Amino acid sequence: MQIGLLGKTNVGKSTFFSAATETLVQIGNYPFTTIEPNVGIAYVKTNCACKHFGIEHKHSLCIEGTRFIPVKLIDIAGLVPGAHEGKGLGNKFLDNARQAEVLIHVVDASGSTDSQGQSVAVGTQDPLQDVQFVEEEFDKWMLQILKREWQKLARETETKNIKLIPTIAERLSGLGINEYDVGSVLQKLELLTKKPTTWNDDDLFLFIKELRNSTKPMIIAANKADLCTDLSVIEELKKKGATIACSAETELVLKKASKAGLIDYNPGEKNFKIKDGVNITPEQSKALELVKTVLAKLESTGVQQIIHSACFDLLKLIVVFPVEDETNLSNKDGDILPDAHLLPLGSTVKDLATLIHSDLAKGFLHAIDVKTKQQISGSHQLRNEDVIKIISTLSRG
Repeated sequence: MQIGLLGKTNVGKSTFFSAATETLVQIGNYPFTTIEPNVGIAYVKTNCACKHFGIEHKHSLCIEGTRFIPVKLIDIAGLVPGAHEGKGLGNKFLDNARQAEVLIHVVDASGSTDSQGQSVAVGTQDPLQDVQFVEEEFDKWMLQILKREWQKLARETETKNIKLIPTIAERLSGLGINEYDVGSVLQKLELLTKKPTTWNDDDLFLFIKELRNSTKPMIIAANKADLCTDLSVIEELKKKGATIACSAETELVLKKASKAGLIDYNPGEKNFKIKDGVNITPEQSKALELVKTVLAKLESTGVQQIIHSACFDLLKLIVVFPVEDETNLSNKDGDILPDAHLLPLGSTVKDLATLIHSDLAKGFLHAIDVKTKQQISGSHQLRNEDVIKIISTLSRG
């Protein structure tokens, strides 16, 4: 699964990326620090199934019953006004963002970055305008794809009896959009009752906007919230959509201190602890005191919460643990609860088999719900934190 980091230039996307993935990238307080997209691995947190069974097991991604599940995070060059026309690195950005299943829109909540990505005094720029501008740039870029030869396409659906929904879906398939997505939006907007040749620019733009909202859900990362004189702007941003205040720079400081062995810190927690017997320099002490101030103001850095919300609130994913030995909760090598997979809500056991390996799905017989010990069919809908054994005539690989 891919999460895209969206936003205008110089709002802290690369800092957010580094803090979330612990991947070193170029970070600078000037526009277009990121030119080529940075791709790394972040993690969402959930309960490990070991909690349900009351067991302990050694797994690098299970820490005291909390399971960390990897997701792909991509940080792409920032947007400037006119990006959909190719200004700045717009076309490159938008093309790289198209396959993201969910978007994190990093916004400078402190208002200290102007529309071109230049640093200005705190409170000078309106973050609400930034949200509107970025969404419109994305919508206009999608609209361009649809409008290429639109009149010809619209006429052919009427004169040659070509089906409208599959035709539009094919045009937008590069964005990960399917016929169901297109049909749902057309029905919602009642555009199916109008001849395509009569659709005006407003109809097309509204269709694209609704389609983007439904197929590219977005959460606002109100970054640099620690610099805000008050947090009322966060409440205003929430009116635009799902919003979480964050300080990516603070999270990065904590991750670096943890990696250096100076502190104990669990990503997403409200506090940290300096390790016993560790001597820290006056500079390090000053930095950590500043971190405490930020955590007291925001309650957490917000970075982990944003990734969690993108996966579980916006995409409504569930976590499933497949095993090969239902008695020992292990794979054939004896590793206990070796894997945890993210799947869309409503996924079936057969979907899980396909995700693990196509051979499992081809030879699928049935499965076992390990928690209830009941035999279940391929059409059985999975629930969050299920533990499943799949029985197939064909083994993986």
